[in-house]
Amino acid sequence: MSEVPPRLSVQALTKSFGTYRAVDAVTLDLEPGEFFCLLGPSGCGKSTLLRLIAGFERPTSGQIRLGDQDLTGLPPHRRPVNMMFQSYALFPHMSVARNIGYGLKGVGRADAAARVAELLRLVRLEGFDARRPDTLSGGQRQRVALARALAREPRLLLLDEPLGALDRGLREETQGELRAVQRRLGTAFVVVTHDPEEAMMLADRIGIMEAGRLVQIAAPTELYRRPANRYVAGLLGDVNLLPGRLGPDAAGEDRTVETSHGIVRGRATPLAEGTAVLVAVRPEDLILGDQGLPVTVTEAVFLGDRLRRILRLPDGSLLRASGRPTDTGPQAGSETRVGFAADAAAIFPV
Repeated sequence: MSEVPPRLSVQALTKSFGTYRAVDAVTLDLEPGEFFCLLGPSGCGKSTLLRLIAGFERPTSGQIRLGDQDLTGLPPHRRPVNMMFQSYALFPHMSVARNIGYGLKGVGRADAAARVAELLRLVRLEGFDARRPDTLSGGQRQRVALARALAREPRLLLLDEPLGALDRGLREETQGELRAVQRRLGTAFVVVTHDPEEAMMLADRIGIMEAGRLVQIAAPTELYRRPANRYVAGLLGDVNLLPGRLGPDAAGEDRTVETSHGIVRGRATPLAEGTAVLVAVRPEDLILGDQGLPVTVTEAVFLGDRLRRILRLPDGSLLRASGRPTDTGPQAGSETRVGFAADAAAIFPV
C-alpha cells in the first residue's frame, strides 16, 4: 500500500500554558515503520505531545520534522499525518463505507470505491460496507475509525488511547488486530496509552513520560528489566525496592549493594561507590531457599495463575514473591531466606 514512512524527529519540543509546561524539552526520534507507544498516567503530557505532532497545538519552542520536511509551523491539514481519537468520532448517519471514504473528497469515485474496499479487507470488515456504526460492536467501530484514519495513506498515524473505550477481553483481541494491521502496512504508528500491558503488547519501543518529560525510551523488555528510576519501575508492574548503598564493582555490570539486612548484587549503570541506591527486583525473580536475606512468610495466597507470598524482613518491611500455583514451598508462618540473581535486579539512585 503506502511506501515506508520517513523518520520522525522531535527536537527540544516544549509546550507551555502560562507558567505550566505540559511538554518540557522532549526529544524523540521515531524509526521508519516503528510502532511506538507513549506511556504514562493522566496529566503527564503524552496526549499534548501527540497533538503537537498532529498540529492541533502549536509548540512554544522546538522543532518537528518528518524526513526532510519541517512540520513545526504547518497546520494539521498540510501535514502527511493523521490522528485517530479515542471517541472514534464516526458519523452515525453514514454507512461504514461512507465513513471510511469521508476523507477521500477530490478522489475519483471509482478510485475512492476501490480504496474503501481495500481498507475494508485490511481491517477485516468485508460485507459491512452498508452497515451503520450503531449496529457494530465496539471493536468493529474501532476498526472503521482506523480504516478512515488510513484512507489517505498518511506517512505517520497517531492514535490517542485507541482502545480505551473497549472492555478488557475485547481490548486484548483488538490489540492483536491493531498490531497486525500496522505490520502489514509498514506505516509508523504512535500510540498514547496509560495501560502498561497494552504498551508492552503493541510497541517496538516505549517512551515513558512524567511531568512533561520523556524519562526513558527503550524496548519493552529493557524497560521492564532495566528501569531508569523508581517511577519507571513502578509504572511497568509490581516491583520490590530495597534501599542501600552501592559497594565496589563486581564482575562486569554487577555491583554489590549494602542493605540493612545484608549484601545483595544487581546490575547498575556507572555510579560512585557509596551512592544511596534502590535495588529493584520483580516478585517473580525472588528465590526462596537457604541463601539470601532472612524473611518470615506472613501470607501465601493462591491467585489462580500464581502463588503470591508476602515476606517480612527483620525491620518489618515487606517483599512480594510470585511462584507457580503448584508451588509447595514455605507457607505462612515459616522462616526462610530470599535471594535473586544479579542480572534480575536493577540498581538506580534514590
